[in-house]
Amino acid sequence: MTRGGETEAARYISSNMAALYVSAVRTLRTRSQIFLAPRRFQSAIASMKEILEGELEGIRQAGTWKTERVITSPQAASITVEGTEGNILNFCANNYLGLSSNPEVIAAGKKALDTHGAGLSSVRFICGTQDIHRELEQKIAKFHGREDAILYISCFDANAGMFEVLLGKDDAVISDELNHASIIDGIRLCKAQRFRYKHKDMRDLESILQQTQGCRMRLIVTDGVFSMDGNVTPLREICDLADKYNSMTFIDECHATGFLGATGRGTEEFLGVDGRCTIINSTLGKALGGAAGGYTTGPKELVTLLRQRSRPYLFSNTLPPPVVACASKVFDLLMEGEANLPRKVAENTARFREKMVAAGFTIAGDNHPISPVMLGDARLASEMSDALLQRGIYVIGFSYPVVPKGKARIRVQISAVHSFEEIDRTVDAFVDVGKQFGVIS
Repeated sequence: MTRGGETEAARYISSNMAALYVSAVRTLRTRSQIFLAPRRFQSAIASMKEILEGELEGIRQAGTWKTERVITSPQAASITVEGTEGNILNFCANNYLGLSSNPEVIAAGKKALDTHGAGLSSVRFICGTQDIHRELEQKIAKFHGREDAILYISCFDANAGMFEVLLGKDDAVISDELNHASIIDGIRLCKAQRFRYKHKDMRDLESILQQTQGCRMRLIVTDGVFSMDGNVTPLREICDLADKYNSMTFIDECHATGFLGATGRGTEEFLGVDGRCTIINSTLGKALGGAAGGYTTGPKELVTLLRQRSRPYLFSNTLPPPVVACASKVFDLLMEGEANLPRKVAENTARFREKMVAAGFTIAGDNHPISPVMLGDARLASEMSDALLQRGIYVIGFSYPVVPKGKARIRVQISAVHSFEEIDRTVDAFVDVGKQFGVIS
């Protein structure tokens, strides 16, 4: 080979060696990245855990840590709790009518399990609507005296699914500042102009109504009963303002349906303004069987539109048949004259509140079975509730962020199935613990 040929060959070899080198480097770099990625990922997880542990420690230090106690029995006036002995009186559930473990309600659920199955494995408009769903919706509308009703998997979903369907950019929604989180979240999803009025302040509400008279539609939104304080919205005055300013009204009745009012029709009946609210949302998961589910009831056109456009309805699985049957049986009991249950709730509530106030405690709310024992300090509320558990009384301390800072309390909830003797025993326990912690003298 000539010198020129040798040179050309050297260049060829050199060029290929360079290419091979570059390829090898790239391969090693890629393998190195693959090898190092899990370490980097693990580092990110470690960093996240450190940040979250700091948050958790802050909750512990503030005395607002929420411990989930484990119940080992059905929900009832008397329960068994893991780590304790004997029966514990339960004054902490939304089981206002005491029907969560009612034999007739349970039997209805068992029957539906046999006849309609455990679940639908689908959403309503595909293949998830059964005859019992339609029947329950009809009962709900009849119970409230409305044109139609639509079921949801929860009332949180009912609240999340309504506002964006009903209200557009030319409309206004006017909400009480202490409305439930599900209402707040639902309103955030709509494009309407959003306003908040001061809690139960009718002057502030009227001022906003005056400002928004150019809107296409206006909806006044309120809880019927505000669950942290047990106070009732001034519904008559709200409806009067709605009439005066040609507005609609929406009320969330989760802590009223089934037990507030003479026959359990809720805030409207309790305040004597039957039929004046445009839209009612409520739950099946509290007084009405205690399992799950929620609904919207009101004008037929609204309910029909919700079936077409409400995202939680369209994209969530159908309410399970046993849950539907349990709730349906509760409506039967109420509409067939079980008015003694709402009356018993009222009697028990009055007895507890009167005796607690006489003992020196401060009880918030408007003669509602939600009877908050106001304490102020988060740690005190938590430690007192633990001490009461040791005396056989199941209650929970509520503190920030569930309630405002400085407003910690033990929220007592009264049921129709509590006896007077159990009410008195609970008051006695509160008195003993209250003296122990210096809350009363």
